[in-house]
Amino acid sequence: MNHLHVTCAIIEKGNLVLAALRSAAMSMPLKWEFPGGKIDPGESKEQCLKREIFEELGVTVNLKRELQAQTYDYPSFRITLYPFVCSIEKGSISVNEHKAVVWLQPDKLENLDWAQADLPVLNTYLAERSKE
Repeated sequence: MNHLHVTCAIIEKGNLVLAALRSAAMSMPLKWEFPGGKIDPGESKEQCLKREIFEELGVTVNLKRELQAQTYDYPSFRITLYPFVCSIEKGSISVNEHKAVVWLQPDKLENLDWAQADLPVLNTYLAERSKE
């Protein structure tokens, strides 16, 4: 089974969190996700995330903390997500690859139709927030 290693950004702005809607042309079309992408050979998780977020959203992010990695098995592949809680360091969001992005309060995130692999990341993030 193909195993993908992917970083994802939980981008916070004040009391809001960014969610990205996958485009109709992407795999898992029109599912919500935390933006990010595949780690290239020789690239660190941190380098990957900064590169992917700049490519996808046109912003530079500041990585605040790493959350627990989550592995999910889809029927044809396995994915391990490496989530980082981030803030925008510079730039303004432009939607380059996704259909849309939204800023939501954390308790509203669960209302979206998420890609299955992102659900454990979302749950871990919300559980961590509830302890703060």
